[in-house]
Amino acid sequence: MTKLFRYLKKRDWAMAAASLVFIIGQIWLDLRLPEYMSEITVLVQTEGSTMSQILTAGAKMLGCALGSMAMAIITCYFTSVIAASISRRLQSELYHQVLSFSSEEMNHFSTASLITRSTNDVTQVQMIFAMGMQLMIKAPITAVMAILKIQDKGNWQWTSLTAGAVILLMAVIGALMGYALPKFRKMQTLTDNLNRITRENLTGLRVVRAYNAERYQENKFTAANNEMTTNSLQVNRAMAVLNPVMSLVMNGISLGIYWIGAYLIESAGMQDKLGIFSNMVVFSSYSMQVIMSFMMLAMIFVLLPRAQVSAKRILEVLQTAPSLHNGSSDSDGSHQGEIEFDHVSFRYPGADANVLEDITFTAHKGETVAFIGATGSGKTTLVNLIPRLYDVSEGSVKVDGVDVRDYDMKKLRDKLGYVSQKAVLFAGTIRDNIRLGDNGKAAVPDNEIEKALDIAQSSDFVGNIPEGIGGAVSQNGANFSGGQKQRLSIARAVARKPEIYIFDDSFSALDYKTDRILRSRLKQESAGVTTLIVAQRIGTILDADKIIVLEDGRAVGIGTHKQLLESCPVYQEIAASQLSKEELSR
Repeated sequence: MTKLFRYLKKRDWAMAAASLVFIIGQIWLDLRLPEYMSEITVLVQTEGSTMSQILTAGAKMLGCALGSMAMAIITCYFTSVIAASISRRLQSELYHQVLSFSSEEMNHFSTASLITRSTNDVTQVQMIFAMGMQLMIKAPITAVMAILKIQDKGNWQWTSLTAGAVILLMAVIGALMGYALPKFRKMQTLTDNLNRITRENLTGLRVVRAYNAERYQENKFTAANNEMTTNSLQVNRAMAVLNPVMSLVMNGISLGIYWIGAYLIESAGMQDKLGIFSNMVVFSSYSMQVIMSFMMLAMIFVLLPRAQVSAKRILEVLQTAPSLHNGSSDSDGSHQGEIEFDHVSFRYPGADANVLEDITFTAHKGETVAFIGATGSGKTTLVNLIPRLYDVSEGSVKVDGVDVRDYDMKKLRDKLGYVSQKAVLFAGTIRDNIRLGDNGKAAVPDNEIEKALDIAQSSDFVGNIPEGIGGAVSQNGANFSGGQKQRLSIARAVARKPEIYIFDDSFSALDYKTDRILRSRLKQESAGVTTLIVAQRIGTILDADKIIVLEDGRAVGIGTHKQLLESCPVYQEIAASQLSKEELSR
């Protein structure tokens, strides 16, 4: 928890210092109340006391109560501001840290866990700052000051009774914490698991329904939910013991004080009875203050373990150094649009074998280079090395003559128009989704957006939307078909006007006619732009300047369509499975 203090700003520290002053002032006023109560008790029992004396003491008592309330309100405001401030700062830091992560770090943490850490864990930390700052500071100071006040009264019977009550409370709290702490630590992991299963169910809802797997998925959720519920119940049942014990101790100590007080008053002389009675009233109040202090500490012990686990999980994300380090270079413009793979091998972190092995080729400016091969042959992995979603294990990937590891990542990715294997759209409007591709440059004007949509063969269905490019896009583009989402993703890349296009199996949901027209328009409108295409269909890449055939991560053939039909057995098999004899003989 203490490591999170560095996320407090100067204003937060100033508010914390002011809160400390107000808390001490509040405690001082609270501990003055029993003294005025004792004074009123003595005045009531003393002959000759006037009503004005009693009212004066009562007014002072009321002033202390009102002052304590005002200071409590101010303290609560300050601590709430500090808690909200650190919560906002942590969520912002987490968000920006996650954006800097490569796919390696994302796979390490998992999306479900990162969501929990950014929401539930931050909430736990915010709660401990909001409540804990008051209770953790107030409780020990109150206890110490109340004990000092008790000692001033100098009665060993009452002091011993209070000490025994405190020891009993500490023993109960210690036993409960020993039982509950491991379960508190387990709570956040169980929350991660429940979040993951819920997310899977919602994301794959169509598949679940198509396979009548509702009951199967419900059983998975129920099992995770029951495990979390059982853990929570065990903790809550243990903590439920605390309140009855506290009530028993508080009532017992009150009863004990008055029982001892009755004995002392009975055995005291006539002139000492009033003093003992007055001290008994004061001692009872101070004893309650001590017990209440330990009750407040018990509340902290309930909140603190889970908050500590949450803080550790947050810091784990914030202190994870991204595996991809940003460079500072940029191309000199002499090799604009050129991509070179020089003996590239790649292995996923923790894998036993390379996914890509000794890949070497060059895509010159304006060329169309295609990649084809069986599923799992490494096509997507290969093109993902260009925008540095991963770094190569051996060899080098150069863009415009500069190793991508030396590039400033923003400048590198500004050169690329990337369309991922899975078309991704964001909630908003069509205009917002197309402009996403400008990557911080000047906003793409509407006429450029409409032109990009026309090139991507999206004008027909966008034109049928009353709002046009202002039409709404649901989360994940749920209100569009697979082919429409692909075309909108392609339009986003086109609107960016990049030096290099990367299409990762981005035509798979298109019919052959739309595929052919779209590629023809791209070729016309993007002359001089280097294009890399990952494809499963040979019809998509027939006209490519260079086709690279991958098998088990190796390049087993490089050439044009005709050259590969003559020299590459793997390509021949793929072609024979997709093309007719007439098409093969052309």
